[in-house]
Amino acid sequence: MASKTHLPTGILLACLLAASPAILHPQGRNIEFHGFLLGNFTARTTGLIPEGGDESDYLLAEERLRLDISAWSGSANASARIKSDLRHDALSDEFDVDIREAYIDYTTGPLDLRFGRHIVTWGVGDLLFINDVFPKDWESFFTGRPLEYLKSGIDGLRSRYSANPLGIEVLVIPFFDPDRLPAADRFFLYDPMASIDAREETTPEAEFGNTELALRLFRSVLSFDVSFHAYRGFWRTPSARPDDYQNPTQLTLFYSELAVYGLSAQGNGLGGVVSLEGGYYDSREDRAGDDPLVPNSQVRFLAGYQRQFGDDLNTGIQYYMEVMADHEAYRGSLPAGFPEQEKKRDTLTLRIERTFRYHTWKVGGFAFYSPADRDYLVQPRVTHQFSDELSLAVGGNIFGGKRGTTFLGQFDRNDNAYLSARFDF
Repeated sequence: MASKTHLPTGILLACLLAASPAILHPQGRNIEFHGFLLGNFTARTTGLIPEGGDESDYLLAEERLRLDISAWSGSANASARIKSDLRHDALSDEFDVDIREAYIDYTTGPLDLRFGRHIVTWGVGDLLFINDVFPKDWESFFTGRPLEYLKSGIDGLRSRYSANPLGIEVLVIPFFDPDRLPAADRFFLYDPMASIDAREETTPEAEFGNTELALRLFRSVLSFDVSFHAYRGFWRTPSARPDDYQNPTQLTLFYSELAVYGLSAQGNGLGGVVSLEGGYYDSREDRAGDDPLVPNSQVRFLAGYQRQFGDDLNTGIQYYMEVMADHEAYRGSLPAGFPEQEKKRDTLTLRIERTFRYHTWKVGGFAFYSPADRDYLVQPRVTHQFSDELSLAVGGNIFGGKRGTTFLGQFDRNDNAYLSARFDF
């Protein structure tokens, strides 16, 4: 999570300038320094503003300074990296420091160890996640920040053993970090208990028994990279339990226990790249499916196909399905007035990207559509690379749906357009 500071701008800049000679001129040491300046500005296009918010026409207005420092020792087979953003939120006029990654690597033979904060990506889906159960920042995704900000880092230990015929990767995550969801003060959201202001959030405590564990076994089979995944931890989106179903006055937000078991495979086929992934979500606190406030167990599956035409056109399609277990038990226990979730929910995605003028222009977008929910999200984007250092992106998020209670349909009044400028150094 980001840690907020309130240092005056001049002091922050002075500290950076004072440190820059040592960073930029490491005097022959094994160290590299990179970074960028980034401006992200996202404006509403509907003319509608949520009640109780900051009454701004902007969803996002921020500047970021990225510092990415890597150091290594050849004699010790060890390296270290820190990737951190100094961020200014122009809407709240606050500064914070976002530690994206900060870890130490050690390698001995086929064994790699990584300790600290790092970003983990498992599975083969394109913006659809089954076995990638690690934290996501959905507010960033829906406001047009660069795609890297969708993924959040986890704090823990990664051990990877790479050998034939089977590789093994193990993650130990002592500290739970939830998904970051869009905030009600900036987004229109569906909330069946919006009238209840008294809310308390409880996250899993940092105890040995709450340590998240994840396992991946991987190998090559014919022309496909195949992985088995297993995870024991918690749902990353909260459930809400009222103090009284009939006349609630307080809500408790909590994260229920979860285990996930799945397979993924990706390889060349049909003239392109074929992706297959599936998983079983074992909702350990609601295996009977009769607690409407805890997610039921689910089976999830996706199939995808990507193909490049020439050097300039990339395309990709996916079909995703999730099936709720014990749906009848869920329906029988659903309180009056709550919208019913369908037993089956599917999603289609389409990615099209075309480059022009020696790859200095990229035009395209990504689209989600759910036939079951009849809702959608379209994300057009145009990027221009002025030079090796300077680039500019313009895009948008266009939501829609038949009902305001579905996942994407609830965002129908949150259409936005964004501008992002970046200077690398």
